[in-house]
Amino acid sequence: MGIRDRARRLLDRVRRVERRELAEFAAWLETTTNFVHLTGLVAVPVLIVVVTAASNSVDLLPFVLFPPLASGTFTLFSDPEGQYADPWRFTLGLTVGALCGSLAVVVAIETGLIAPGARELLSVVSPLAAGFAVFLTAAVTWAFDIEEPSAFSTALLALLVPTAAGAPYRPLALYVIFTAAASGAVAGAFVLWRDAVYERRADILYRSTESANRVLVPTLGDETTVTAMLAGRIAGETGTVVLADVVDSETVAEAERDLLRSATPSAAAAPDDVATRQDAATLGLDTPETEAADPAAVAAPSAARLEGLAERVTATTGAQCEQVVATGDVPAEVIDATALELDCGLIATAYEGTDGQLSPFITSLFRGSVDVLAHEPVDRHRSEWDTVLVPVRRASDVAHEMLAFAGRLAEPGGVTLATCIGSEGDRRRAESMLANLAETCEFDVETRVSRQPVEPFIERAAPRFDLVLMGASRDRSTASRIVSPPTFERVGELETDMAVLDRNVRY
Repeated sequence: MGIRDRARRLLDRVRRVERRELAEFAAWLETTTNFVHLTGLVAVPVLIVVVTAASNSVDLLPFVLFPPLASGTFTLFSDPEGQYADPWRFTLGLTVGALCGSLAVVVAIETGLIAPGARELLSVVSPLAAGFAVFLTAAVTWAFDIEEPSAFSTALLALLVPTAAGAPYRPLALYVIFTAAASGAVAGAFVLWRDAVYERRADILYRSTESANRVLVPTLGDETTVTAMLAGRIAGETGTVVLADVVDSETVAEAERDLLRSATPSAAAAPDDVATRQDAATLGLDTPETEAADPAAVAAPSAARLEGLAERVTATTGAQCEQVVATGDVPAEVIDATALELDCGLIATAYEGTDGQLSPFITSLFRGSVDVLAHEPVDRHRSEWDTVLVPVRRASDVAHEMLAFAGRLAEPGGVTLATCIGSEGDRRRAESMLANLAETCEFDVETRVSRQPVEPFIERAAPRFDLVLMGASRDRSTASRIVSPPTFERVGELETDMAVLDRNVRY
């Protein structure tokens, strides 16, 4: 191998690592708490830089205002839904605090308690003036319902504003004006960020909002119909369901494609008839014996089934349908590659497994490059899922995508987001986590925190829902999954439909 080839391979490897790191960072950023903390980490220093640059042009002790301004700014950006995340309260509170502190200084000067120009050190700050500044700030902010913790800081820091004997009140006036201007600028930046970025973070950050406009459904078993209906509901009337058949013979595949293009597949098989291919469908392959038969005759049942299923999905869900026939020896790899080629953001497939263990086909798809939804139906005639339970362990990109899918499936008010806690002390943290997840949705989400272990909670709650949507926990390490298997492997047989979502990172 030449030096150029080695360099090219090394460059390709570096690019794959970069794409992986960027994808993982994007997934990490989709968690609201991470996004908010990162914003605070960046926004607070930037705003302080701007305020500092502006304060340098004012003949005033520039560092006086910075402590309350920095702490108040961090409070705004770190908890944008909190009690003190009110831009008007923030601006008025800091300004009122500066005004009350300045009035306390004026009173102290007029009563002879302090002399102008004598307060350059902390040791000469009047205790009575400090107490009066705090009292006045508390009274005014309470009376006008603008209680802001940082207001007391601006009030006390007014006592440090240098004054001159000739014009003692000019620096105090400048201090109040500068406090109002600086806090107003920070509040304006916060409002702009909150309205343009934070409130729209689902559209800007969360890939799940657009990840399932094209859903590929492998037609490999007798659960295909109900899973295709589920895919149609997720894709919606503006989306597309791609029905994919996999055969091992290119001759048969081409014959099936011709039948589908002609839209006149043989009536030898009804749309839902899978008996002629049940054994082969388990693996998604045709049996070798079909090679000797007429390719068109072999392909006719599958083509008829695809065409009939496409018509049913479109008529029931409104989603458009496409049919594709692929060839290959390993069905999971063929399905994954086909989904990538056709720009499908989700693979919806029938769940396969026994005793909580996934089949090799599903396991291989979970290791692929496209998000996978493994669906295990109870009612094979179901075509609507009006109520959906979404149990989550933590806030993550998977949780956001599950909520996005649940919102497309359920009727208004039909989505319930739940988590289980070990002790009552964890309740507040759990409620905050669920609230952050629910706030990104444009539909109503009921949140529920349970003290029950997750397995009995799901088993007891499942009959009240049409679908239980869980994560595959593929983001956890192998050791972690061995010690504590994913929830879908631990729950018993449910009395309602179950779907397991695996979100694969696209490199």
